[in-house]
Amino acid sequence: MNQRLDLTYEYLNEALRLYPKAELASRLGTDKGTIRRWETRENEPKPYVAEQLRQLVLPFEDQAKTTGEFRFIDLFAGIGGLRKAFEQIGGDCVFTSEWDSYAQTTYKANYPDQHALAGDITKVEAGAVPDHDVLLAGFPCQPFSIAGVSKKNALGRAHGFADETQGTLFFDVARIIATKKPKAFLLENVKNLMSHDKGRTFDVIRRTLTDELGYHIHVKVIDAQHFVPQHRERIVIVGFHNRVDFEWEEVVLPPKNLVTMKDILHKTDGSEPWLIQDGDRYFDHKNRSVLEKYTLTDKLWAYLQNYAEKHRAKGNGFGFGLVGPDSVARTLSARYYKDGSEILVDQGPNKNPRRLTPRECARLMGFDDSFVIPVSDTRAYKQFGNSVVMPVFHAVAKAMKPLI
Repeated sequence: MNQRLDLTYEYLNEALRLYPKAELASRLGTDKGTIRRWETRENEPKPYVAEQLRQLVLPFEDQAKTTGEFRFIDLFAGIGGLRKAFEQIGGDCVFTSEWDSYAQTTYKANYPDQHALAGDITKVEAGAVPDHDVLLAGFPCQPFSIAGVSKKNALGRAHGFADETQGTLFFDVARIIATKKPKAFLLENVKNLMSHDKGRTFDVIRRTLTDELGYHIHVKVIDAQHFVPQHRERIVIVGFHNRVDFEWEEVVLPPKNLVTMKDILHKTDGSEPWLIQDGDRYFDHKNRSVLEKYTLTDKLWAYLQNYAEKHRAKGNGFGFGLVGPDSVARTLSARYYKDGSEILVDQGPNKNPRRLTPRECARLMGFDDSFVIPVSDTRAYKQFGNSVVMPVFHAVAKAMKPLI
């Protein structure tokens, strides 16, 4: 048995001494049968269970230990863009949740000494989450059902965020905030959150955070083009439990267009750095060129040109996005792996354009070259397309820090 399992069973035995089995199952978001199978070693607890059990059995004083200036948790963590931003200002990440196993692989490769990584946040008991000062979450955007709320309103019954948000992943953010009451939070989402479901989605979120949970929120849409050569607008929701003097003017945003694609593309003049974790996986250092596999085939390039022409004839703007050294790219999306059409690098009149390499995607999202990419190109494209642009949130984090 490995060391992790030894420790997990040690915590489990102590938890069973402290809590009735039914209560322990409830706190862990599971059932008594699962607890019994753990006891008898029929099944092994998932890795994140060790952290849940630790929080249940260790005294509060031990939970409060930290090496950073403040403690934060990373929900819907992806590949850790928000974590990186808050670590850079002195924060200590004490809990992470990410359900996608491939994103977990990338996360663990870049944070190898971190705590146990929880999977599905809907299965994590809020009380088992460590105490923290700041909650970070790039939660998915989902519509809220209004049927149950409307019925309760008609009957004159009270309802809270659990009724309005149950069944959406925002509910899990809200229940952790309600239980742990962090000093502050930062939530990130697509710009369309404001208009999603005719504005109802954002209205429920706003009322939940302010009226139900008692936080003072500040909302702004920020374009990553201030930091990277990519037009990428995201909504940022900053909240504080106490009323503080947070001002968006304190978030320092450099002028746009200071950086262009030449700052993130592989260098063919001999200055491209050799990265031990990449080797020649993306770039042929001997011949000073991007690998040919990233150049579009004649068939795909012809298809994309015909597709764009067809839509131009109809008066639509659909088509590919061709970039050069002085360009700013469109938004990198999670579908980039399919054909790369939103950002194609021009290779001159005698050669088809090419996709960005995963390393270039990492740079486009503001990750430096120490960032490890342990997954396939397809998975990497999805992960960077779903990530945050880290420098944007580093700027926001710096403005938040004095008020935490």
